[in-house]
Amino acid sequence: METLIIGFIASILTTISFIPQIVTIYKTKDTKSISLKMYLLFCSGITLWLIYGLLKKDLPIILANSITLILSLIILSMKLKYK
Repeated sequence: METLIIGFIASILTTISFIPQIVTIYKTKDTKSISLKMYLLFCSGITLWLIYGLLKKDLPIILANSITLILSLIILSMKLKYK
């Protein structure tokens, strides 16, 4: 049970860490310092983590990576929009 709690806390912290970046980009429309290649690789990796979590039926991995993928795709789309 403790490992599940640790997994949920870790997933919450790492997932919400993308929110300040989204807010900053939204306010400034500045994505010059964000690497397009990094976010493409990151979104690919998160997609694979999500698939892994689904195959293992691991709820913390599924939830964290689903939300992280959405947040990362938002950043990626803003990077493309505000080039």
